[in-house]
Amino acid sequence: MRAPPLALAWSVWGLGALLYLIGFYQRVAPAVITDQLMAEFSIGGAALGNLSAFYFYSYVAMQIPTGIIADRWGPRRLLAAGAAVAALGTALFATAADIAWASAGRLLIGASVAVAFVSMLKLASHWFAPRQYALASGMALLMGVVGGVIAGLPLRLLVEAFGWRTVMGVSAVATAALAVAIWLWVRDDPVQRGYGSHAHGGGHGEHMPILQGLAQVLSYRNLWLLTLVPIGYSGAVLTFAGLWGVPWLRQVHGLDPKSAAAITSTLLVSWAVGGPLLGAWSERMGRRKPLYVIAAAVALLGWAAIIFLPLPLWAIVVLLVPTGFASGNLIIGFAWAKESVPLRVIGTASGVCNMGPLLGGMLLQPGMGWMLDRHWNGAMAGGARLYDAAAYQAGFALIFGVVCLSMVLILFARESHCRQMQ
Repeated sequence: MRAPPLALAWSVWGLGALLYLIGFYQRVAPAVITDQLMAEFSIGGAALGNLSAFYFYSYVAMQIPTGIIADRWGPRRLLAAGAAVAALGTALFATAADIAWASAGRLLIGASVAVAFVSMLKLASHWFAPRQYALASGMALLMGVVGGVIAGLPLRLLVEAFGWRTVMGVSAVATAALAVAIWLWVRDDPVQRGYGSHAHGGGHGEHMPILQGLAQVLSYRNLWLLTLVPIGYSGAVLTFAGLWGVPWLRQVHGLDPKSAAAITSTLLVSWAVGGPLLGAWSERMGRRKPLYVIAAAVALLGWAAIIFLPLPLWAIVVLLVPTGFASGNLIIGFAWAKESVPLRVIGTASGVCNMGPLLGGMLLQPGMGWMLDRHWNGAMAGGARLYDAAAYQAGFALIFGVVCLSMVLILFARESHCRQMQ
């Protein structure tokens, strides 16, 4: 049978990618509505950080089960169910009467959109030729960043025009429509539409029991290190761009919400560009560790300057670009982690390693909020707490400390020389 037309393949894959876009949009959306959420639910920084982090709690918990479910259900059913539950969670968040219901909504959103990335890769392996698989993987990251950018300035403009509840309600409707479209259009394999499949025949050998495979993966030191290191680097990006960067730019640097949202989007875009390029450069070098360490040092210096030096605003914006770019070193880490374990447990290793970046957001968003509340001087405006420069520096110093720890940990990882462990 002939291969599926590219237009059809991209449309099938693209519907799955739209759920990933929505997931990234939901991940960073709280950043531009911090003042409304604090006033609406009468909460401080720690509670706001925890509300935002409920997304990460369930997202992280779903990483390992998602791969197992995808093998049993197939990406079509998993994506459709994920979009439907995400719509429900978004509607719950939009109509929440108190912080408990809002948190429940965020929890549902995180758990449901966690299925998108693995499902996209599974679709790509069936619908695209091997030479196009890398392009699809890179496009996946691009789709995520588009979602993050939409959650910046465009979302702020919509919130100012219609209110955050209305905008989230419309988001719920759009996500529900996506669930229907996925069910009607997406198929797990081109064979189901009368075309030849690009997937290779099943796995080789026996599948290791889940708990045994997990135990074996966790026995490799590199896997532990390459899961823990992104907690600092990715966590810093997700905490700054995903929650606390906008209020810091507004309250300390006097920016309007739209300008602040645009600046934090710069960090996200740089992060997305840096990941694929750093990954490709490490492949050309034939080594993982040198470039990872160099990028880690650049990001560390960038955050040190942004947090501790009395820089003008233009200098902060300029520094966010290399800092975000260098923080994309996690893409090197994904490849490095896969090469650090035997072939038979790569799937489990990928699920474990993917938890690291999300753990950063899960821990550091509420952690910084807790630090802000500890240094709050009592100022409020419109029912929302206002924090001064000293409070924000204390909060960002906590993040910097975790980044420093990540820098130390990566030095202990063993080089793989871009070769798969057998």
